[in-house]
This record gives sequence, structure tokens and C-alpha cells, in this order.
Amino acid sequence: MSGVARTRWHGRAAVVKRGPASAVAAEAAGLRWLRVPDGPPVPEVLDERPGELVTAFVPPGDASREAAAALGRGLAVLHRAGAPAFGAPPPGGPADAWIGAAPMRNSPAPHWPAWYAADRLLPYLRTARDAGSLTPDGVAAVERVLDRIDELAGPPESPARLHGDLWSGNVLWSTDGAWIIDPAAHGGHRETDLAMLALFGCPAGASSQRQVRVAAPAVSSQRAGGLRPPTQGCGMDEKEHLRRPQRPCEDAPTPPRTEREARRLPQAPPA
Repeated sequence: MSGVARTRWHGRAAVVKRGPASAVAAEAAGLRWLRVPDGPPVPEVLDERPGELVTAFVPPGDASREAAAALGRGLAVLHRAGAPAFGAPPPGGPADAWIGAAPMRNSPAPHWPAWYAADRLLPYLRTARDAGSLTPDGVAAVERVLDRIDELAGPPESPARLHGDLWSGNVLWSTDGAWIIDPAAHGGHRETDLAMLALFGCPAGASSQRQVRVAAPAVSSQRAGGLRPPTQGCGMDEKEHLRRPQRPCEDAPTPPRTEREARRLPQAPPA
């Protein structure tokens, strides 16, 4: 989203965000989908219209190990709530969504390794390469992962219901625990959320990860079957596609202000 501010909505403290209609639709659908019984607390969607989203305001608080552990238990519940397929968008959500300021494609697929390589690794590898953010050695290292994606993917699991962008900035510590905000929700592998928590560091994040693994050490998969079926590898055709220059997304939003920043902003006029 390109802008966020505090406001009042029918007498309630709220946050209003403005941005492209597709980003608003994706976030609203994701927030609704992530609200599951006994899952992590998620801000309520109060109003949605093209280009504008109003959600309940979450008051700030302090991080604690107890809140982090509760977050982990809630994430395990959320992941078990499942998704129709890997790459599936939330119900009512657009296929062309966003993760932060970057476009993100949600296209359902039956098998996680091939989907993750094609729809999550390759697009952002192209972007990083074209922007000069990765050296040729860095590109080659990711390509080696693509070549080995089947063996690195681990045992098959059913699609989990993911927040999708669970870095520390999207964990909001409040007076009543840890809330999750600003999702890029989709069906995927639950390790994705745990990896994001670890990647940028999260206060007491190890407690969250430990609780997820205690609550769900292995997610059995009736839908995935026993042995993982053969997947379409990332061979020369996809690598050749990677090497072609990509046209930048013309309507990509500016880097978003977050709900954390909204707590420090002056209030906008009532919605």
C-alpha cells in the first residue's frame, strides 16, 4: 500500500490504507482468510472499497516470550487450516497480488517444489538479477537450488494456509499478544512462514518456531499422497527465460508504510 494513517470508523479506532485496487483486494481477502479459531490474532476488516482498506486499529505493546509462544501455537493452527492448493489465493482474492511492493502471482498448482521454483524463486531471481542486486555468482547459487528443488523440498505435505510475508515487521506486538498484519496470504509450505520469521530476526522468534514444531512436528498429507509425484524440473527452458530481460511492472506501488508507522501518524479524517 502507498499510504496508511489512523482514523475513526463508526466510532472505532481504525487504520486506513490506500493503494492499487488489486493490493487492497488481496490484503482484505488475506486478512479474512487468516482469521481462524485459535489462530493468531488478525486485524478485522472494517471496510473495503477500490483503492482503500479500513481495518481495526491494534494498540502497541511489548514483545514477550509468552506472546511469542502463543503466536507459534496459533501459527500451527493456522497452517493446519489448509488451502485448496499450493499457490491458491484466499477466497475472493486476486491471482495477481503483492508481497510488499513486489507483484506476486497466485496460481494454484498440485506439487509444491515445482510451484515454488516457478512462481516464487524464478520471478524474484529475475528481478534481482536485472536490478544488479545479485552478482553472477549469486544467480548461479540460486540456479543450483532450482536444479535440486525436488531433493531439497523435503517430505510432501498438504498445502498450508500461510501469512506469506511473516517477517518481523509484520508481527505486531500488542497489549494482548502478537498479531499478524500485512499478509501476502496463499497456500504453500508452512516452513515458508517459519523461514521468514528467522530470516530478519524476530523478538523471541525462536519461541514461536519451537511452538509451531511442537504443535505440528509433521503435517501428514492425504492430498499430497505418499511419495511425492514427479515434478516438472526447472531445466534449460526456464533458465533461458530467466536470462531474458523483464519489463518492469509499471503500476508497482511505492514501498508501503506499515501499520507500525500508522501508530505514530496523525489521524486522518473519519472514514
